[in-house]
Amino acid sequence: MTLPNWRSLLFVPVTAERFVARAHTRGADVIILDLEDSIPPPEKDAARAALPAAVAVVGQGGAEVAVRINRQLEIAIPDIAAAVRPEVTALMLPKVMGPEHIRLLSEVVGAREAALGLPIGRTRFIALVETPQALPHLYAIAAADPRMAAMAVGSEDLSTELEAVPGADMLYPFGMMVVAATRAAGIMPLGSIGAFADFKDLDGYRAALKRSRKLGFACTSCIHPLHVPIINEEYGVAPAEADRARRLIATFEEALAKGAGAVAFEGAMIDLPVVERARRLLARAR
Repeated sequence: MTLPNWRSLLFVPVTAERFVARAHTRGADVIILDLEDSIPPPEKDAARAALPAAVAVVGQGGAEVAVRINRQLEIAIPDIAAAVRPEVTALMLPKVMGPEHIRLLSEVVGAREAALGLPIGRTRFIALVETPQALPHLYAIAAADPRMAAMAVGSEDLSTELEAVPGADMLYPFGMMVVAATRAAGIMPLGSIGAFADFKDLDGYRAALKRSRKLGFACTSCIHPLHVPIINEEYGVAPAEADRARRLIATFEEALAKGAGAVAFEGAMIDLPVVERARRLLARAR
């Protein structure tokens, strides 16, 4: 299955009609309709009932639609029944416990797809690892099922469990574990290294995204629309970057045709790993 080319994923509470109505204008690659943390327990049934209309509204601008379900199995099952539908690209799975957890939910989702006449496996998974107990299983979780598209650590929940303060120092080791595990599994590392409680600090947010992109993150989620264009810029590919990558590849291929394995380009030596990064950047730009 082709890996998605996401940059920004915007959370929207499914029952917040004002936010749902404008979500398609925000420019996010994916709108995540939330059934979990933003929905109080007494409102879960109403949130599921609101899904069909919300999916239609948020997807009208061309963004993909995902749904974050709840972790508890007795709630997750009706969430899946409501969320698996032709217009929904992916499910976000919170507080994933291990690879068996992923495979169990995949079986449930497959049964729902079959009941609706949808291709089995079309609904992708975005896994959130939010407990210390799951951290040793990151590699197994990332490779647990063909539905897996992306994985992240949940900074707030994990910080609470570790009795730590969310921030770059706390997130760095676990974020890099996610990057390594997801890249090994061929899926997307989702997230960033930083603390973003003050959503108005856009300069600080941009700086953290710049660092995170250099560390290997491919996409990230946000809860405020102000962050979407910044994510798209920092996790996307600028025209100048793409142009430089094309020139770099052309220079290397010309040298290779002449029998050279390394060549100078704009003041630096380039070889095959550098060229491979340029090729991947162009693939992402497309």
